[in-house]
Amino acid sequence: MEFSSFIFLSFFLPVVLVLHTCAADIRVKNVLLIAASFLFYAYGEPVYILLLLFSVLLNYGFGRLVGKTRRKLWLAAAVCINLSLLLVFKYAGFFAETLNGLLPEAIQLPVPELRLPIGISFYTFQALSYVIDVYRQKAEAQKRISKLFLYLSFFPQLIAGPIIRYHDVAAQIDSRSADFEQIKQGMYRFICGLGKKILISNAMGYVADTVFALQNQEIGFFSAWIGAAAYMMQIYFDFSGYSDMAIGLGTMFGFHFQENFHYPYIACSIQDFWRRWHISLTGWFREYLYIPLGGNRGGKWKTARNRYLVFLATGFWHGANWTFILWGMFHGTLLTAEQFKIIPVEQCRKSRHFLPKILAHLYTILAVLLGFVLFRADNLAQAGSFFMAMAGFGSAGGIGYITAVKLLAPYYLFIFALALIGATPFPKWLWLKLYRPGPKRIRTELPAMACSIVVLLLCLMALASDSYNPFIYFRF
Repeated sequence: MEFSSFIFLSFFLPVVLVLHTCAADIRVKNVLLIAASFLFYAYGEPVYILLLLFSVLLNYGFGRLVGKTRRKLWLAAAVCINLSLLLVFKYAGFFAETLNGLLPEAIQLPVPELRLPIGISFYTFQALSYVIDVYRQKAEAQKRISKLFLYLSFFPQLIAGPIIRYHDVAAQIDSRSADFEQIKQGMYRFICGLGKKILISNAMGYVADTVFALQNQEIGFFSAWIGAAAYMMQIYFDFSGYSDMAIGLGTMFGFHFQENFHYPYIACSIQDFWRRWHISLTGWFREYLYIPLGGNRGGKWKTARNRYLVFLATGFWHGANWTFILWGMFHGTLLTAEQFKIIPVEQCRKSRHFLPKILAHLYTILAVLLGFVLFRADNLAQAGSFFMAMAGFGSAGGIGYITAVKLLAPYYLFIFALALIGATPFPKWLWLKLYRPGPKRIRTELPAMACSIVVLLLCLMALASDSYNPFIYFRF
């Protein structure tokens, strides 16, 4: 992974960017990005490039059929086949293991061991949005298969999103431009995301993985809270960092992608959290599942039912494990409790006093943190052990305590403090202070350029040193 990232930053990206900038014709630009995306995906998954090609051909054909006939039959067939591919490659093993747990030992199903294609959840959802948009007449069926291939395989956001809906970028595929200022802003955004991922997420990931590698009986109070807090920071800076990189790369190539995160850890309710977390996935489920189910029409109980179904799908989308499903249901339950005012967060948020607002924020952070323990746990038994330890019923000493002490080293405490600050709007405010466009732009831009260069060099050194570098959302 580190070697691949180093090659991407030092060779692949600069070459593609220069060629794309020099190309005058939009068709040449598109062909170049298609070729680059093909090479990028084939480098990581040479076998599953065929699956991606099949997805493009499949949805190109269904898009044409749906566009000509407007028949629900073709739309239903497209949805079923796309979801079937996702179910086979992502969930076949989970279903087989679940059924084996219910069947007697004499009747056991073989458990398929299929390697998960990188980014399959993301490009499958994008393919579905294309066919559905054509059916709804929000977009025209694409006659040029090359444009659809670019939409589904565009390498900046192919692996980990954000999920781009077809009607949001259709016009940009046909016509776009990127001047020097836009490319520069894209580079700044890309470096910001790279710093989040390499400098913060990786360090927090090491702490979290060390704690979650403990045996269930070894988890203590301090180690459990340290691991949970570290993972909460890891997943945010990993995923928001990749989203920043994708948005920055898109900007360099003339595309404008929607924001995917908006400071979710400053939320004062779970509803507010989901307005800020993984915005593209939330928007996709709202437009293509929640609203077709009836949305908030039909009263509170039907709204609650629809919300539960959406969050069941959200949890299941993230992975083939009961922990993900329960994580989704956990958030659905909290949202329903907020809707019925069992948890009075709205009253707290609207209060004129400071204390209720702080309590609403603390409730949200605690709920999100507990949910992420369930999300990160390998199984329900490990999640249960973590919850018991966090409540004070874990190991009183031993390896868990020693691990916690080791992980409280000054370096990790510094990174955690940096993560706390980085999860607020303060860095953006500071950046706008450093980078002030105007008549003295060169002079005022120097601090911003210096910060970006330092972050980039630190990231390159970390990648070149073959340091710890997991990528959480690769498996989604």
